[in-house]
Amino acid sequence: MKKTKILYWVFTGLFAFIMLGSAIPDVLIMDMAVVGFKDMGLPAYLVPFVGWAKVLGVIAILVPGFSRLKEWAYAGLFIDLIGATYCIASSGIPVADWAPMLIFIGIGAASYVFYHKKEKTAFSETTKSGLRNQKSRQTVLS
Repeated sequence: MKKTKILYWVFTGLFAFIMLGSAIPDVLIMDMAVVGFKDMGLPAYLVPFVGWAKVLGVIAILVPGFSRLKEWAYAGLFIDLIGATYCIASSGIPVADWAPMLIFIGIGAASYVFYHKKEKTAFSETTKSGLRNQKSRQTVLS
């Protein structure tokens, strides 16, 4: 359980850092973000919307609990990354310039996998302790 939690937080921290780092220029509507969107043929008015969506997604994956919200946040962040990778690749930008995006997708995937491993381990430990408590109550009652 300890190894799983450590790996979960390492990958989730990296993923949150990457996504928040890419959200800040969008939220602040920096020229770099606007030019990037225009180069891909996307409208500039989407820049702040995408930025705030990323910020909210990062908050959702970092806050404990809210498992359904986390699932939606991971889905949204992956749609953003995969969509951005597709748009950049389709706009004719050389592979060497967008290939690092695949590493970011991999870090996000690792965060998601270890999130589920952590949840499964926590659930099985809770179930085991619940069964132990139930058995001790049965022993006391008999």
